[in-house]
Amino acid sequence: MQQLETSPVAASAGWMTRRSLLWTGFALVHGWLIWLCLSAVGWPLGDVEGVYRPWAELSVSGDAIVGIDTPFVYPIIALVPMVLALAFGSAAYALVWLGLVTVLDAVAFAVLLGMGRAPTRRLAGTAWWWLAFLLLLGPIALARIDSITVPLVIIALLWLRTRPFWGVVLLTVATWVKVWPAAALAALVVVSPRRWRITLIAGVTSAVIVVIALILGSGLNVVSFVGQQTGRGIQIESPVGTIWMWLAALGVPGSTVYYDFDILTFQVVGPGTDLAALLMTPLLVLAVGVVLLLGVRAQRRGAAIETLLPPLVLALVLTMITINKVGSPQFISWIAAPLILGIAVGGARWSTPAILGLVLAALTQLIYPYFYDGLLVPTVAMVLVLTLRNVLEFVLLGWALWALATAHIRRDGSGGTQLPGAHFSPELVKE
Repeated sequence: MQQLETSPVAASAGWMTRRSLLWTGFALVHGWLIWLCLSAVGWPLGDVEGVYRPWAELSVSGDAIVGIDTPFVYPIIALVPMVLALAFGSAAYALVWLGLVTVLDAVAFAVLLGMGRAPTRRLAGTAWWWLAFLLLLGPIALARIDSITVPLVIIALLWLRTRPFWGVVLLTVATWVKVWPAAALAALVVVSPRRWRITLIAGVTSAVIVVIALILGSGLNVVSFVGQQTGRGIQIESPVGTIWMWLAALGVPGSTVYYDFDILTFQVVGPGTDLAALLMTPLLVLAVGVVLLLGVRAQRRGAAIETLLPPLVLALVLTMITINKVGSPQFISWIAAPLILGIAVGGARWSTPAILGLVLAALTQLIYPYFYDGLLVPTVAMVLVLTLRNVLEFVLLGWALWALATAHIRRDGSGGTQLPGAHFSPELVKE
């Protein structure tokens, strides 16, 4: 790979590109995050130890396999890492989980840096940005099922340059862990002339997963995760929930936070929340459709894949975050994948989203786990922090939509893009 222009996050000094220093940074960041997961306030490993482990133990006991014998809130492959974390017994579950996520992050980190003697400044800068993002996001970066999908999507998006078949397969598998990677698949179908090939690969991969589940006796439980989400109320961290969080924080009668024991999360209720919860799902579908149409428009105007794909994935992911009645803190981890692709391919043009991503990560860690109690019994200060975080999500979405609208414009004004060394595999770009 030839030398690329320096990204806004790449260090000017050559020593910042040394593999030994990059891997030392990786080890230090993940060591710190593991320590936080084990010792920080607010029980960061609550889902891992309190939800995933019981599901895994129930499944290996033979009594009932979630997703097979009973409905499951996640797609069926989410059970695989949960069960793998039982490899050394229940007592070591959390440590094995953290080790599994760290290994996946390490693989993604290695793919990002490439196999050469030293990565380019842009790739090294992208790697440093990811480490900063993880550090600012805090323990939630390792302690949720989303922590499995993020490195898988990063690997898949980077593989689209050299291994497009396996990139599509990996994106499909990640979607069967948690649904959000479907945004990257949808974006890829829009931007690539080989969309029918991509759809076929994703369809066959999904069919194999479903058939295996059916053979194991899942019946309709294999798709039970779809229905498990539709009845949810308004989660306290969601952007739409900010309205009622302010009412609760200001003491307005009728608005309050409660714990939903079926969904295992905190939600807010108040005047109009039932209607809002009912409308959010169709509104999300509509918003995703609009973003996809913007991507189709840019593709038909001649935008190159390397210019169009990163902002389209980012816009779709942010749409899934902002136009949603669910707003779990780990959702912010999703934006790492499109931002890493964008910074690696787009360099300096991705300065603004790179900075916004770091700010969103820092605000999210401030909210969870450290001052989450300030949302459970809403205080004005913490609702203000939550509001700032949610507003900045829309700001980043606005940037992504602007990038989509201008993706067809070449820097010399003639259309397309000029990014030496950033081209994707001919399997994706040729009819």
